[in-house]
Amino acid sequence: RLGRCAGQVPAAARLTVMPPTTVSVIGAPVRLGQPLDGVDEAPALLRECGLHAEIRGLRHRIDECGDLHVEGQGQADNMQAVGRASEAIAATVEEKQRKGNFTLVLGGDHSIGTGTLAGVLRARPDAGVIWVDAHADINTPATSPTGNIHGMPVGMLLGDSVDHAALPGMEWLAGGPVLDPSQIVYIGLRDLDPSEVHLIREKGICAFSMAHIDKFGIGKVMEKTLEHLCGRPLMISFDIDAVDPYIAPATGTAVRGGLTYREAHYICEAAAETGRVMHMDMAEVNPRLGSGTRDGRMTAEIGVKLIASALGNTIL
Repeated sequence: RLGRCAGQVPAAARLTVMPPTTVSVIGAPVRLGQPLDGVDEAPALLRECGLHAEIRGLRHRIDECGDLHVEGQGQADNMQAVGRASEAIAATVEEKQRKGNFTLVLGGDHSIGTGTLAGVLRARPDAGVIWVDAHADINTPATSPTGNIHGMPVGMLLGDSVDHAALPGMEWLAGGPVLDPSQIVYIGLRDLDPSEVHLIREKGICAFSMAHIDKFGIGKVMEKTLEHLCGRPLMISFDIDAVDPYIAPATGTAVRGGLTYREAHYICEAAAETGRVMHMDMAEVNPRLGSGTRDGRMTAEIGVKLIASALGNTIL
């Protein structure tokens, strides 16, 4: 679609490239995948910043599931607590996916990706994953230099990378599902551990760093991404730290040199134009970080607008 004649669009209509659907909004206030307080407050703030109004404005129906109950207090490497939370996320996402709903999971830290990947792959084993992040999140307990579980969700699902039966809280993953390396594309990478670089190369994972975006432009990167994932139902897992911290400062692992506001939106818009997006995560918004409450709200508002783009909102 190269454009739309203005005369073809009713003046009162919100412009969208997606037909009306039911959006299951699932709060996942998980914080124990990393060491900073506050990320568990993000689901409430995202809703407060107009999430429901954006969804309704695009003529979608809302299935508000509330926040999942997340147990556990302790250190960031609390595998038991994160594992149980991930199991609950996976069950809810799978249930709503099997009903044909669009599932929207509001983190929480990006360890939620273990549960969302598992839930989506159980319902749609052929799903393609667009992982938008400054980090690859492909570490395992054996390779992670920090032990922070928000750096492991992709690694947890990649075949024989992890012995789940030996990990307290993650035993439920022992029977799968498994994410094939051909099913995922990274966009926005710029802060990787050496072990992650090795694994991405070894497994032949399609990955676009910020250097690739600088070289090719976000349009070409999305063209290549969608070509790689051609025909698959699509899941977008969006860590807000993919966006440059000048624009989205309230996040725990901010790295300079990230996506611009328009680059971030174009990723979601281009994916939505395929008509195949059926799931999205919004992770790592932390209202307690940045310079006061203004930064937290600004970051959450950007998250809400990115969700709207993934749900079909468009300019023309």
